[in-house]
Amino acid sequence: MLLKRLTDRPASRWENPFEELERMQRQMEWLTGSLSRGLFQEPTAGVFPLMNVTEDKNSFYVRAELPGLKPDELEISVTGDTLSLSGEREIPAEDENAQYHRREREAGKFSRIVSLPSQVDTGKVEARSADGILTVVLPKAEAAKPRQIAIKAS
Repeated sequence: MLLKRLTDRPASRWENPFEELERMQRQMEWLTGSLSRGLFQEPTAGVFPLMNVTEDKNSFYVRAELPGLKPDELEISVTGDTLSLSGEREIPAEDENAQYHRREREAGKFSRIVSLPSQVDTGKVEARSADGILTVVLPKAEAAKPRQIAIKAS
């Protein structure tokens, strides 16, 4: 009976037998995405702050753009191979009659967690802020540093 139903369909509908299921899946994803964006989530500041992570032989360096934030408004913690940076960005309110033509700067709490390629010496981590750029220097743990191995001649 099922085979009869499938073979009675027009040939043009046989391009993708799962087309209707895929269409329903796309609609469900759109529906659940719009619901969670509109009803269940708080507004976020996106990926903030922007960061660069580099390394040399001895340390990792994290540089984050944090314009307008004071050092005492940030929380930095390091455990093993993970750096956590969090805080809250406040933007002064505009005049209540102001009409936005573009609104890209958001206020709110933020948190960034960066996984580093190896362990760091948490006792020697240093952080400094200048001109809106936070620089965190994370010395590598001794076990993670590359070592030069001497070759013995026989």
